[in-house]
Amino acid sequence: MAIDTPQEDTTTTPTTTATPATAPAPAPRLSRRDALVLFVLCAAQFMVALDFSVLNVALPVLGADLGMSRSALQWAVTAFALPSGGFLLLSGRVGDLFGRRKVFLAGLALFGTASLLATLAWDPASFLTGRALQGLGAAMIVPTGMSLLTTTFPEGPQRDRALGISGTLLSLGYTCGMVFGGVLTDTLGWRSTMGLLSVFVLIVLPLAPGLLPESRTPQRPRLDVPGAVTVTGGLLAVIYSLSTAAQAGFGRADVVATLVAGLALLTAFVFVETRTAQPLVSLPMLRRRTVAWGNLGGLVTFSMMSTIIFVLTLYLQETLHLSAFETGLIFGVQGVVSAVAGTVAAKVIGRFGAHRTLVGSLTGQGVLIAALLGLGTGGWSVWLATAAVALASMCHLGAIVSYGLTVTSGVPDEEQGLATGLVTSTQQVGITVGIPLLGVLATTAPRLLDGVRTVVALDAAVVLIAAAAVAVGLRGRR
Repeated sequence: MAIDTPQEDTTTTPTTTATPATAPAPAPRLSRRDALVLFVLCAAQFMVALDFSVLNVALPVLGADLGMSRSALQWAVTAFALPSGGFLLLSGRVGDLFGRRKVFLAGLALFGTASLLATLAWDPASFLTGRALQGLGAAMIVPTGMSLLTTTFPEGPQRDRALGISGTLLSLGYTCGMVFGGVLTDTLGWRSTMGLLSVFVLIVLPLAPGLLPESRTPQRPRLDVPGAVTVTGGLLAVIYSLSTAAQAGFGRADVVATLVAGLALLTAFVFVETRTAQPLVSLPMLRRRTVAWGNLGGLVTFSMMSTIIFVLTLYLQETLHLSAFETGLIFGVQGVVSAVAGTVAAKVIGRFGAHRTLVGSLTGQGVLIAALLGLGTGGWSVWLATAAVALASMCHLGAIVSYGLTVTSGVPDEEQGLATGLVTSTQQVGITVGIPLLGVLATTAPRLLDGVRTVVALDAAVVLIAAAAVAVGLRGRR
């Protein structure tokens, strides 16, 4: 399959909305081969999203089986998120230089092997090793998969449609993980949640080599090793510090040391990138308003929504005393609503533009999260939680798709790995930092319900403030 001709890079963002008098152009029908390519890429994204949540409702059972304390259970999530967030930019750039298809396939193989190790884990160390290798595989899959998608489908209605489907499956994968996790844990045990991911790889990996086109930058510049070392080390150190602080607080020496080291490395990264001829990240790209404000919207929507899912999982099981299966069904409603939202996301963006959709989606997410302040101990709280989180997820999905389009629109094909690396780094870092920063307020509160309400109030405030900031930052942009 031929790779589309790179779009011309301009200093202004291309128009993504139709004029009021003109209806949005319909997306051309996909050929059978393009549809299969989209299936493979979206299935891989769905699988990674599934991995982020499939263990959530299984954590109490997993901890009892492997001998992990309640405070240590967070590492079942963090061990995956740490490498998946830390190595994203590097993996995206390696794919740009040496072949996105090669890196994507290698990531799939690593992810499948690591899932098998986590399935067969015999102690906490072997389990967390499998989770960390899963995260590394995900760091290879996500940016290269997104780059293959954006270079295969040309900018415009066709790419909007492809990203809309991808965003739907990303959100659906996260929520389906909650449902599958509850059903599998109650019927087959927690190990089946990891075994499910191995099955996904066995389906996707054999199809990918014959369908996916190879894609790389036409030039072969040198890899920016100092930039790669500083940004990867900085992200790893900051994520580790924030995750550890959730258990030990910010007064512990290693928490402070790794946080300072991480911030110093990220500062050094900026310094290095201004002085290298072939940087890992194009600083002019970061200075684009669409890239900066779009990524802020993405960071907030992911970090705040993942935090709400985490605290609601604890609340439903420990305060309302629902089973893992019942908790999974509640989040299944969220998944159905997200799937419905995905069918209209591209049309909404085509009508109002990615920027307006991003602001409106963040605002809706914040308002609906605030509704969760009414949670209590009565049975009616189940209905409130179900309705509010489902509708908030609809807005969350709109924010996912629109922030990705905002950041990547107008970026030439040879820099799509960098752009999508930023998009997915924002996604992974958001999922990683939200729970340690806010979730700890729920898990350490004397009464869980009081902690949940505190988290909900702060979460809603952050989302609404971000919506206002993005609206001002992108004012006048189309």
